[in-house]
Amino acid sequence: MRHIIIYIGACLCAVSQTISAQVHQHSDCLEDSINPTKEAILSEVTVQGIAGVQRLKDAASPFMVVSPKQLHYSVSTNIVDAVGHLPGLSQISTGAGISKPVIRGLGYNRVVVVDQGIRQEGQQWGDEHGLEVDEEGVHSVEVLKGPASLMYGSDAIAGVMILHPENPLEEGTMQVKVGSQYQTNNGLYDYRVGVAGNIDGWLWNWHFLDKAAHNYKNRADGYVPGSRFKERDVQGMLGLNRKWGHTWLRFSHINFTPGMISDEWPMVKEDGHSYRTVSPFQKVQHTKAVSDNAWYFGPGTLKAIVGYQQNYRREFEEDAEPELAMRLHTVNYDIKYLHTLPHDWKLSTGIGGMWQRNINGGEEYLIPDYRLFDFGFFATAEWEWRQWHFSGGARIDNRHLNTSALEEDGEPRFEALKKNFTGVTGSLGAVWNVTDKLNLRLNAARGFRAPTVSELSSNGVHEGSIQYELGNTDLKAEKSTQIDLGLDYTSHYVSLQAALFCNWIDDYIFLARLPFETDGYRTYQYRQGDARLMGGEVSIDVHPIDPLHIENDFCFVRGVQIHQPAEAKNLPMMPAPRWTSNIRYEFPTFARGHLRRTFLSAGMEYNFKQSKFYGVDDTETATPGYAIFNLSAGTDLHIFGHNCIELTLSCQNLFDKVYQPHLSRLKYVGTNPLTGRQGISAMGRNFCVKVSIPIDIHLK
Repeated sequence: MRHIIIYIGACLCAVSQTISAQVHQHSDCLEDSINPTKEAILSEVTVQGIAGVQRLKDAASPFMVVSPKQLHYSVSTNIVDAVGHLPGLSQISTGAGISKPVIRGLGYNRVVVVDQGIRQEGQQWGDEHGLEVDEEGVHSVEVLKGPASLMYGSDAIAGVMILHPENPLEEGTMQVKVGSQYQTNNGLYDYRVGVAGNIDGWLWNWHFLDKAAHNYKNRADGYVPGSRFKERDVQGMLGLNRKWGHTWLRFSHINFTPGMISDEWPMVKEDGHSYRTVSPFQKVQHTKAVSDNAWYFGPGTLKAIVGYQQNYRREFEEDAEPELAMRLHTVNYDIKYLHTLPHDWKLSTGIGGMWQRNINGGEEYLIPDYRLFDFGFFATAEWEWRQWHFSGGARIDNRHLNTSALEEDGEPRFEALKKNFTGVTGSLGAVWNVTDKLNLRLNAARGFRAPTVSELSSNGVHEGSIQYELGNTDLKAEKSTQIDLGLDYTSHYVSLQAALFCNWIDDYIFLARLPFETDGYRTYQYRQGDARLMGGEVSIDVHPIDPLHIENDFCFVRGVQIHQPAEAKNLPMMPAPRWTSNIRYEFPTFARGHLRRTFLSAGMEYNFKQSKFYGVDDTETATPGYAIFNLSAGTDLHIFGHNCIELTLSCQNLFDKVYQPHLSRLKYVGTNPLTGRQGISAMGRNFCVKVSIPIDIHLK
């Protein structure tokens, strides 16, 4: 706690000194209210439509928007954890610091994450490989639920998570922002500082984040050895805005050092309160540079984004040298032209793809060295007619993969492979604006995903997930067909959103356990079969009076393999049905009051029992249901005129419940001899305090 107390004091001192210098300031407190109605969101918020930006209410595909205020008031250890509890979303976790997004039961390489305008590439196929993204640089999030191969090519078969950076400041303004948070369970603390500006169209936005946490704890396991982590990030942007368009250059460097939980974790003796890095651990460095450009030509816009990223992942056990080292180079490109025609037509066409090279450098191997190149061409259209909004398009992709052979101790470890995968995808959808308050949506989409290198050729130990994995060179590309039906209704007292979907996936790839061990590890291999996923989400917000909101969300997905016996019918890694309920009261704001946008919230998340699991060879086990209760409160403290301190207090897992999420990979760690329980439970009760102080400086 001393970290945040010292930092709050320093921030308050900085505010006072700036005011005494008589610099004109005003707050950059959250522009939207604590909870703007969904009616306002549907009418005004824009999303990345298939032919450019469009209103959320006109999007035929199921979209979800996470606003800046929702991110600001969330308590999490990473960006996926911040959004992973929303309807239709969940997360695969390996400890407190590593989370991977899951959309409607599909995760790993089936979800494309777009950060700074390009798709994030960082060995996302592995359980213990998190998302190397600077959460401080994320201003808002869009989530597209369903096949999005039309715009993003292979891998977007489950959907897309788009992480938007902050918008440029207004002309003639600068901003300095400082902030910090502290969490009691794992001692997580961070501090962040940033500076941004816009002078005569020249833009900049740079910030720095430093974060650390010791081992987390719960009532069943105590402190969990290997769950500590450290992170240090820097991210920046330089750009120029003109009437002809813009040119922006973005840069980020993520330095993430997570611990690794061993299969012998009950025997490990560690100081639970120590922040010191202890073997075994990972060290991940992700560097990214992106050139984002746009040129306006009358009713059309030409956009070109080219990016380079390097992911350098190392695993350390006892020695100073890494046992496993993988360096992944990726070049992304996306060029498209958007054109607006008479009679409410919008057209878009373009090309996109990436080049990759992976190089191994350690003594151990999990995947071979490889080169990959893919190319895609697409064309889309949108048309408005009376109360209808139609959208659709088509795309063709080709992915070429070359892997290198490797012999180890005279035995072949990897075979050389040459693979080509081609996919034709598309979508067609319509939105009917029945009334100003009611919209109906129907969308059909076709998706495509080529097998990853790990699925084709892996042969080694996943230390972070404690399992031995084998690839399958005979795998085919996955093909998905999904139908979505949705409605949304908004009124002064009620906001309702509902969606149903059915997704058929041919040649679905999954990881199944084999009935033997390799080098003492549970052994798994990739297999294929036809699958069907069905489910939906319902969200309702009742606000009988303006300050009071009673929110309830329910989401459900059922995944099965077609034409399989009962014991092999269920798809692995399917999230349990989930119901969340939240009651929030927003206190009235008085013109001369020091407290603005003050709220108090109490919530419950209930995960039902997951009894539909893939039980062949004990690949998975059932997971009992559990309920988690949370409290949170927040306010904007206005002092010295317009200045503002954004403060949030919260408590997660209020009653210190012991539970294991069904998608936690720590659920299958060895039995604790002290308790007789298999696996490791999630974090126990956790209090958090967050503070942010934005200071705007007007130069005019």
